[in-house]
Amino acid sequence: MGIKEKFMERFKAKEEVEEGEDFVEVGPTEEGGKISVRVESLKNYADIEKVQGLVREGNVIFLKIRDLREKDMSELKRAVEKLKKTCTAMNGDMVGVDEDFLVITPKFAKIYRGKAG
Repeated sequence: MGIKEKFMERFKAKEEVEEGEDFVEVGPTEEGGKISVRVESLKNYADIEKVQGLVREGNVIFLKIRDLREKDMSELKRAVEKLKKTCTAMNGDMVGVDEDFLVITPKFAKIYRGKAG
């Protein structure tokens, strides 16, 4: 008996057990497989709350940081540190793109940084 046959036997056995039930439990799925990508601007430190909420909702964020960088570099550093902590806590990812953007992703999306090693 090959691997395929063993797999099919297990599937059939499980199917027979569930036949008497009135419902089928399905795991979470993404509707239509769509991912929201948002472009947001960071004009001051208070904008971080909105960005954090969007990432927690599962959005990929392209964050424009130029305005805050030109206005107050220390405030930008505080904002980036807070976003890093949020990303770490939710197993997300974050990377700087050029000097003007950050890309922030939730846990289901990882940022490719080139070949390792």
